[in-house]
Amino acid sequence: MFDFVESVRSQRACECTPDLFRRVIDSREVASVCAEIADAREACSRGEMGREDFDTFKAESKKRLPAFCFQAHFGGDGRRLNKNAVASGLCIYDKDHVADPEGWFAERVKPNVEAWQVVLAHKTPSGEGVRLVFRVAKGVSLADAQYSLSRALGDDDYDGSVKDTARASFAVPRDYILYVDMEGLFAPTPSDYAMPFEVVSASGVAKRSVSQKTKKEVEAQDKRWKTKRPTERTMRIVERGMEKRGITKEALRREGQRHYMLANLLSTGITRLLTKEELMGAVKKLAPAFAREDDCWRLVDDWYRNYRNDMKPVSQDMALTFADLLGEEKKEDKSEETEAPEPKPTKPDFTMSIDDLPAGFGASLRGVPDNLRMPVLCAILPLCGAYADQVEVRYADGKRHRLGLMSIIVGEQASKKSACKDVVDIWKRQMHEDDMVQRRLEDEWKQRRKNRKANEKGEPDPQVLIREIPVTTSCSTLLKRLKNSREHCLYSFGEELDTLRKTNGAGSWSAKYDVYRLSFDRGEWGQDYNSDQAESGMVKVAYNWTILGTYGALHKCFGKGNIENGLSSRVMVAEMPDNRFAPMTTFADPTPEDDELIQQSVDTLRSASGFLDTPRLREWAAEWVEEKRVEASQSIDVVKDTYRKRACVIAFRCGVIFALLAGGESDVCIAFARMMGEYVLREQCRLFGEGLEEENGSSKPECKSNENILTSLPREFTMDDLRALKGKGFPDGTYRMIISRWRREGWIEKQARGVWRKC
Repeated sequence: MFDFVESVRSQRACECTPDLFRRVIDSREVASVCAEIADAREACSRGEMGREDFDTFKAESKKRLPAFCFQAHFGGDGRRLNKNAVASGLCIYDKDHVADPEGWFAERVKPNVEAWQVVLAHKTPSGEGVRLVFRVAKGVSLADAQYSLSRALGDDDYDGSVKDTARASFAVPRDYILYVDMEGLFAPTPSDYAMPFEVVSASGVAKRSVSQKTKKEVEAQDKRWKTKRPTERTMRIVERGMEKRGITKEALRREGQRHYMLANLLSTGITRLLTKEELMGAVKKLAPAFAREDDCWRLVDDWYRNYRNDMKPVSQDMALTFADLLGEEKKEDKSEETEAPEPKPTKPDFTMSIDDLPAGFGASLRGVPDNLRMPVLCAILPLCGAYADQVEVRYADGKRHRLGLMSIIVGEQASKKSACKDVVDIWKRQMHEDDMVQRRLEDEWKQRRKNRKANEKGEPDPQVLIREIPVTTSCSTLLKRLKNSREHCLYSFGEELDTLRKTNGAGSWSAKYDVYRLSFDRGEWGQDYNSDQAESGMVKVAYNWTILGTYGALHKCFGKGNIENGLSSRVMVAEMPDNRFAPMTTFADPTPEDDELIQQSVDTLRSASGFLDTPRLREWAAEWVEEKRVEASQSIDVVKDTYRKRACVIAFRCGVIFALLAGGESDVCIAFARMMGEYVLREQCRLFGEGLEEENGSSKPECKSNENILTSLPREFTMDDLRALKGKGFPDGTYRMIISRWRREGWIEKQARGVWRKC
């Protein structure tokens, strides 16, 4: 008994039957994909397509194929994990890089196909390899069975990475099948089955003397070479390639996937930019366990020996992917005297390892490409704060806070903002299910009220607790939900910021500015109407939200005239990566284990209540906001000085959520808070800074906003020197105030009238 999966990335498997096997090998989709690969291989052989381009096309195309798990059946819930695998009694033998698969099979395998109990043989989807499926005796490991068959075949160059029980085998069309014994393929292997050839332990190869080894075995052992510690450039190249293919570090580490992931990475063309030693050093850093496997070393060595050709021109795909890196190398080669270009400032990004995060956060980000992790994280944090609505903490200034958070995920059209929605949907499942029960009660009450007779007394309002509300809800309904909230925090998720802005008749964005501002610190808000049809009253506003939107919608909501009202400093803004001319981003489906970890995290947040003391986070917040004050003061950056205060509050609250999920404060918790603070502050300054300066009546500074003005001034300077550096955007009174503060800080001293000296 063996299993079938609809995709090699799928974690859900089902038992494969003879009928299912026939349907798959006869399916139009399988035939179409393999035909496309065959056409590309022909184009490659004619020189119309580069080998790197073909390998890229092949790797991407195979992802569309279903697969068989010949070596295992997965009982229980059917999740394709090695720990759930039950041996099927079958074993896979892979022979790669075969010029004539049919001829190799006819010469090496066909004469002994029945004797060796081979039940299936077929060409691989690439058309450049052969896969054999044969019986394996109980108690014989897959690695030993494969090595023993290789000795019987006289073949020392086979793929030894197929030893994972959960390994999937891509399906091929019927005309790719060289031999099949349907009865043998689906018959259970007898418990007393004995292997038809000598069984030799694969681990025993290393114990034999060198004189007993074959030439290829000696070469294989020598494939482990001295690696180089990866530099920043090396990691940039590797991470760029991973980003292009949608490969995560977790996939590169996961058994059953890591071989495919590494081969996919190698096909991007990074072997043209890195030496073998540099690349393997990066693999050691990203996937240390995999880097200890012979399979990893063989794969890298094989790629550099067989597929790297420095004489070929760079492919278009590679040039687009690594354009800036290639450009930097060409500039360095032109002349040593040429001044190096000033590096472009990079936006802050997710800088932590998923393994360091609480389980729920890690599960949320595991299948998400690296460059999307910060937007996804910013999308779920307001919901986490809404769940932990019974927690109270003390901030660095001594005041007590609740976990009020709001975020806007901004990006161009079709920039994969829906990735944030997919993760948020998992996190808000419990809130949604609770609300559906309450909404049914409210709907039934409304229906009974509608159907009651004129003289019949109406039932009182059930005052249901509904926490998940649409962002377009009217102010009257919002007030009603807040009055019935029992001091719980409401939450909204909106897919289009522009839709919210346009709903002028039902509680528009502009009408709710005050509500959103007050929700950051649970301020009071209310309204009074004479009519019984409208809701009246006063409430404490506890309302978190996450909204997706484009840059155009963002600038309309935070346009000239309202950016100074304080809401922009209370909102986390996360930017989707630039997706222009980029290849399709691929995602991995969340596994049932990830789903379970997220629900456990929700339970943790919902059960938390009372005062939580976080002395380390308070200490960090005080130090960080002072650090940013000094930076803003020395660079005379009014925007940074404005946004640093609430950016610190936001980061502090994010750190509290981390501490709740992780079970307490730690160095990693502090690092997480700092990462959030740096990200929030830079995004606020970048997206809202220019508008804030215009509203404050100052022109855009002529110098760079991150330039340290104090450092740039001469040792002795005057007001004219300061004005020349900063520009004419401020009145002299502002400059005098800045100089006065610098003197109080001890950074400068007065030399004479209108002349100061740096200390």
